[in-house]
Amino acid sequence: MNPHLDELQPYPFEKLRKLFDGITPPAGLAPIRLSIGEPQHATPAFIRQSLIDNLGGLANYPTTQGSDALRQSIASWLERRFGLPAVSPATQVLPVNGSREALFAFAQCVINGARPDALVLCPNPFYQIYEGAAYLAGAKPYFVNNLPGNGFASDFAAVPDEVWERVQLVFVCSPGNPTGKLLSLAEWQALFELSDRHGFVIAADECYSEIYFDDANLPIGGLEAAHRLGRSDFRNVVMFSSLSKRSNVPGMRSGFVAGDAEVLKRFLLYRTYHGCAMSPAVQAASAAAWNDEEHVIENRRLYREKFAQITPLIAEHLQVSLPDASFYLWARVDHLGLSDTEFARRLQAEYNVTVLPGSFLAREAHGVNPGAGFVRIALVADLAECVEAARRIAAFAQQLSNNS
Repeated sequence: MNPHLDELQPYPFEKLRKLFDGITPPAGLAPIRLSIGEPQHATPAFIRQSLIDNLGGLANYPTTQGSDALRQSIASWLERRFGLPAVSPATQVLPVNGSREALFAFAQCVINGARPDALVLCPNPFYQIYEGAAYLAGAKPYFVNNLPGNGFASDFAAVPDEVWERVQLVFVCSPGNPTGKLLSLAEWQALFELSDRHGFVIAADECYSEIYFDDANLPIGGLEAAHRLGRSDFRNVVMFSSLSKRSNVPGMRSGFVAGDAEVLKRFLLYRTYHGCAMSPAVQAASAAAWNDEEHVIENRRLYREKFAQITPLIAEHLQVSLPDASFYLWARVDHLGLSDTEFARRLQAEYNVTVLPGSFLAREAHGVNPGAGFVRIALVADLAECVEAARRIAAFAQQLSNNS
């Protein structure tokens, strides 16, 4: 067996199930699950209909590169959304079966396994796929802590040169999971300069980019930043995006990668052997989704309504504020006298609301686990459920304050 499998930790939700062993929540309170980032808004009818209308394609093997129509729809969306010049659908775009699959596979393609000291730089807290992808590619993760004292930013300048010399791949997540933090243009510039100096590839995970709160300040994407800084060849930059959050279709497993044509040429070669071509019916429905923006505007409105009502309710008791973007609240709870795990366990046991302990989303690095003392609250349920959950969380926090 692959010895690197022994380096993998249980997934956060496995840890959560173990944490909740033996709990019987109150029968009189309906369960509300805000632990997993699974969109609960309705899938738009036109996307469902497009799937139905294209089932004839199931009789054909799909190509790894995907249809011309899908790649063109993605390239056109990139141009509209990020103000990019002409994006080549033939060389700068590849459809993938969701960003998770592609993020993992990308590391297997990029990492030079012949170098035993290879590093993959990751934010911390982070999406656990980054860590697993690094280990199984024969590299090790190097974590950059995202701490409240630094506004949850990644301090790339604090990484020693001897570390950068070993880095082959950098994962960035903007908007961040779980903090919602956005990389600024200046931070992108610093990362590009480091990439030029040390030769690593940047994997920009942007699957939350369409859930934001300020129409005057849209999240900057990695390709947009590269273009604005005069790097329109997108050298050593590949972005990952998905329809799951944008269009409420996580079950379609549909996304794309785009960017440096030379890197994507090698990634396409890898994927040809990997066997991960997208179903023709899903390709057709995906093209329809990327071509439409009205449903995305409505989806964003629903999230804005929830955050506007719920953030103040929770902020009365927990240390939390509106994120730059995404659908998570990253709430500090340790001022109430409980660890993040005990807070989550008791909230489940006493109020039947499920949140995810922040320490499950991070690793101890540089002497600290930056997720400890926080919980991630995914506002994915409908408005009424989220408001009810916020009231229960507030009642629990007030109970803790009264007992302290």
